Amino acid sequence: MIISSTHDYRLAAKRRLPPFLFHYIDGGAYDEHTLARNVADLRDLALRQRVLKEVGEVDLSARLFGEAVSLPVALAPVGLTGMYARRGEVQAARAAASRGVPFTLSSVSVCPIEEVQPAMTRPMWFQLYVLRDRGFMKNALERAWAAGVRTLVFTVDMPVPGARYRDRHSGMSGPFASWRRMLQAVTHPRWAWEVGLRGRPHDLGNVSAYLGHRIHLEDYIGWLGENFDPSIGWRDLEWIRESWKGSMVLKGILDPEDAREAVRFGADGIVVSNHGGRQLDGVLSSARALPAIADAVQGDLTLLADSGVRSGLDVVRLLALGADGVLLGRAFVYALAAAGEQGVAHVLDLIASEMKVAMTLTGARAVGEISRESLVAEHPREPGWQVSRDRIRLWA
Repeated sequence: MIISSTHDYRLAAKRRLPPFLFHYIDGGAYDEHTLARNVADLRDLALRQRVLKEVGEVDLSARLFGEAVSLPVALAPVGLTGMYARRGEVQAARAAASRGVPFTLSSVSVCPIEEVQPAMTRPMWFQLYVLRDRGFMKNALERAWAAGVRTLVFTVDMPVPGARYRDRHSGMSGPFASWRRMLQAVTHPRWAWEVGLRGRPHDLGNVSAYLGHRIHLEDYIGWLGENFDPSIGWRDLEWIRESWKGSMVLKGILDPEDAREAVRFGADGIVVSNHGGRQLDGVLSSARALPAIADAVQGDLTLLADSGVRSGLDVVRLLALGADGVLLGRAFVYALAAAGEQGVAHVLDLIASEMKVAMTLTGARAVGEISRESLVAEHPREPGWQVSRDRIRLWA
């Protein structure tokens, strides 16, 4: 199969993976309306093509939390990445390092911090949830700091897990789930050999290191369900803000008032995100939510965004809407599942190439020149985006 886009990698991943794993990464919450909007709202945002602008060489470099990066992009934290390729977190981390962008390790990764860290030639980022077990949180923070992590990504939009109907149908959860997963593995021999057998152990590496015994895949959903805390508030983050010496990023902000609260709290950055449409269906896409949040924070912190990003054009669109950087989630996991480390590196190369084309044809020589003037307004009498220098909104 000829691979020329993240869409191609998605199709390749679907063929290679057992259904329970493909649908776990591909699906969203409830009827998946927000999942679809994330992609559609970015796709429908028109770039403003300019000509004869003497662009010359395009500079894709940026700085995120004091760190020089080759692209304004980082790999997002994705749970169970190690189930998509043999020791998948290690492979993805190596690919990110080779392309000069950050890799964010999920706290519910297969590979523990100590296994991933040696694969890095640059500091990785680490993601954590607010959990009932504060001992695990403290242990994870200490181990992350010891491994050289200086940017902490705190996921705040998951006080309860979203209802993901696809998981019950696919075998990730639901009746006879373990038997269904086993049957699917048998019928996908390449994955069964490369990941199922050679990729062991299949556990939550960071959790197992803390508890002193393995937490296997069948315990994954149960452990998370027992430890998520719907009563969390800003006060629950204060002890982390006081004790964590590095940058602290809050992931899962969709409302301007929450963004302003993050500024008052002292966060170094936020991620405008709806968890890839995997939490509350029916909320705004990240693209729709981003402009108002960018206006609210006015450069008081580093503004990242994710959800729905499938190309370098989408990266440029989110930067034009006000983001300082973009997290890639599904886009890199599809490539990891299909082609391992090389696939992830190739996706990052595709993103860079597509960004160069988009920037050249919108007249931007550097990432900092991408702005709302890089976008064009749709006709206000028809559904679409209305763009001006000081305002962006979506007409219904």
